[in-house]
Amino acid sequence: MIDLKQETENIITHLKRGGIILYPTDTVWGLGCDAVNSEAIDKLNALKKRGSDKSLICLVSDFKMLQQYVEEVPEVAYDILKYAKKPTTIIYDNPIRVAENIIASDNTLGIRVVRDPFVGKLIRKFKKPLVSTSANFSGEPAPKTFKEINPELIKLVDYVCTLPSNSKHKKPSAIIKIGANSTVQIIRK
Repeated sequence: MIDLKQETENIITHLKRGGIILYPTDTVWGLGCDAVNSEAIDKLNALKKRGSDKSLICLVSDFKMLQQYVEEVPEVAYDILKYAKKPTTIIYDNPIRVAENIIASDNTLGIRVVRDPFVGKLIRKFKKPLVSTSANFSGEPAPKTFKEINPELIKLVDYVCTLPSNSKHKKPSAIIKIGANSTVQIIRK
């Protein structure tokens, strides 16, 4: 049986060192790192063989943490997240307190409030948001299961989470952009 407390401590140790983790998110298997560590984010982009101009997503544990990393959370975001039936990432204007190299050129950042108990607890214990991106090399399909992850990618990460994925979704989150005047644009359903 997996010791959840020990697994959480192992992951946090690697994150604090600037490491890249492979872990089950609330959607698909993902690669993650500390969202305030620019060197870890550069390392993640290099590992995925992707340009640093491509957007990454941050995961936060709850609304309180969300408010710490966005200058002003539009009221409509709370309604969207409250009624969302599946994991939903919202692109916010004016992110704060995160590494500059995860902020898009238009000063936006996609952030998802996770509902998965393990990932939420991990983020709360780490006390910082996590970067999350699908566990694949750039251009390859996102893996729905651990078995679908490229073995070469697994060799490159600093830590592989030993917990099974509990996600019922097995696909990427919906993405919604909230712009000026609370305009809502669906990027991915």
